[in-house]
Amino acid sequence: MREIVFDTETTGLDPQTGDRMVEIGCIEMVNRVATGRTFHHYFNPERDMPVEAERVHGLSASFLSDKPLFKELAEDLLAFIGEDPLVAHNAQFDFGFLNHELAQCGLAPVGEDRMIDTLVLARRRHPGAKHSLDALCSRYGVDRSHRTLHGALLDAELLAQVYVELTGGRQIGLQLAVDNTAETTVARAVFKPRLGEYRAPRPHAASEEELARHKSFLETLESPLWTS
Repeated sequence: MREIVFDTETTGLDPQTGDRMVEIGCIEMVNRVATGRTFHHYFNPERDMPVEAERVHGLSASFLSDKPLFKELAEDLLAFIGEDPLVAHNAQFDFGFLNHELAQCGLAPVGEDRMIDTLVLARRRHPGAKHSLDALCSRYGVDRSHRTLHGALLDAELLAQVYVELTGGRQIGLQLAVDNTAETTVARAVFKPRLGEYRAPRPHAASEEELARHKSFLETLESPLWTS
């Protein structure tokens, strides 16, 4: 099963008040294993960068000024994510910005039926605990020592590791063939016999010489258990 783990960085909290996406990072996973394929780009938001937002991700208006507009790469992004499930932490936020940017380009939104929210998964699995990405990394032993600021690709890479732990742990990758249907995606174990040339069974009976040697050995034992 193919899934895309992604994260965004923005100029603020609400696209409906003029905030824009400035970075997106996507990680491709197949059967919960990262394939190494990624999609990562910065975007020129065509507006200023609030100080509060820059403190979070370190992306200044000057740095973003020569980056492409979202609409220039929208089709490439859609081609990368395909029709597969999209995994994000607090996914309503990321979906909100992604779909706002797509709407600005006159493109159809990504359906929320494809949404997998790791924040929801974490709250169900660890009620009452902290559920930030940092907290989950600490819980599952995911190294985040190189994370000094938020970054879409880096955070997606960390989230991909957390997602594996939230959904069964690293051993999940050992299992599974995937059955994709129109209604649902089912992971199930499939065991297939190895096919090869037929080899007749080899005899393993003891020879007359081996039987005689065994009998002689038994006669040397004093008070064996089977005679008591």
